[in-house]
Amino acid sequence: MARPRHFSGNSGREKNDELRQSQILYAVNKRYSSIGAGGKADIIPGMDAKPKPRFQIQSAVIALFFVAPLVLGSDAPLWDGHESVEHYAQRVNLPPTKTLDLGNGVKLETVLIPAGKFIMGTPEPTAPGETVLVGQAILVVSGVLALGLLFVVLWRSFAKRQRPNFSLRWLVFFTFALSVGLYGGVRWHKTSQAWQEYEAVKARYQLAEPDEKPAHEVTLTRPFYMGKFDVTQEQHQQVRGTNPLYFFTGKDYPADRVSWDDAQIFCRKLTAQTKQTVRLPTEAEWEFSCRAGTSTMYYSGDTGDLDRVAWYAANSKNTAHPVGQKEANAFGLYDMHGNVFQWCEDRWQDYYEDSPRTDPLGPVDGNEHVLRGGHWDDSPYDCRSARRVGFGPGDRFYSFGFRIVVVCASSKAP
Repeated sequence: MARPRHFSGNSGREKNDELRQSQILYAVNKRYSSIGAGGKADIIPGMDAKPKPRFQIQSAVIALFFVAPLVLGSDAPLWDGHESVEHYAQRVNLPPTKTLDLGNGVKLETVLIPAGKFIMGTPEPTAPGETVLVGQAILVVSGVLALGLLFVVLWRSFAKRQRPNFSLRWLVFFTFALSVGLYGGVRWHKTSQAWQEYEAVKARYQLAEPDEKPAHEVTLTRPFYMGKFDVTQEQHQQVRGTNPLYFFTGKDYPADRVSWDDAQIFCRKLTAQTKQTVRLPTEAEWEFSCRAGTSTMYYSGDTGDLDRVAWYAANSKNTAHPVGQKEANAFGLYDMHGNVFQWCEDRWQDYYEDSPRTDPLGPVDGNEHVLRGGHWDDSPYDCRSARRVGFGPGDRFYSFGFRIVVVCASSKAP
């Protein structure tokens, strides 16, 4: 299969935009025109790469309302990586949270996710430029110098049978030696930390799957709202108007046994009901939202930190759990790791090498869609922020759930 083309340099920017828009129209045409009345996608391998003429107008309309907000320019500033969601919301004149009324007293809470940059995937480690021996050597030399100066002063005082007397000159020399020693100690500490971080990044990289590489910087140019929790069974039933057969039952439990097609129907119905564009998150949006400024295996840290933020094989007792019982990340999102898998809008492919660096929408072709986050019966390895899994759009398993994104109508810095 031919890989998507990309043009570099200023002269290629317009070509990239045109190519990307054509990919979007084709992707939307295949995704939405293939879902029939029953919501089942009919994706045929080897389908002609050009959309049929009778679907071109339909594709353009769908792209205008569902996809255009992803690619239109935005005045919203990027998140600085440290400020709170509330402070960012003030900067862009948007509410930090938004609640959707699903009817019959059922609500769906969302939180604002800022526009920003992050490293998507698992980065290759880069060794620090020096070893800890440099700082250690400086510390040892300065220590010997300080002790030598002190010995000379004491020896001279002993030889003259008088109390030790530090002249201004000797005091300056001694202070200088101590200062150099302090510098060596700080340098040793910082270099040691750099090597510890290197070993952690190296361990993450060795664990990573090939489809998580190469890591690359991604920019999301527009803020959006994401579901604070996975869609619950109560919310799912209220919008769909049906009572699906869930693997685990409870109104606050995440909806499970949900296919990608089912999630699309939910989003379309909720869009019509709320008059706001509701969709699944793109894969880049999901990972950015999950990481919330972190670069570790989980938003809680590395190995040993998963228990406090996720339900997974070691602590779930072989069952899913009601949403929101573990710690949220810095954006205020719960259960981004474990409990149930979460569908993304993108098709799954090993395509990071050719992925756009700005608002990526995933590959145009492919018979599977991306699931992220792991689930209650998964190992810690499969719950990592960078972990990617692909399944067919009609597949329903006990661990498949989703959360939604609400597109911001507008955002503007004050």
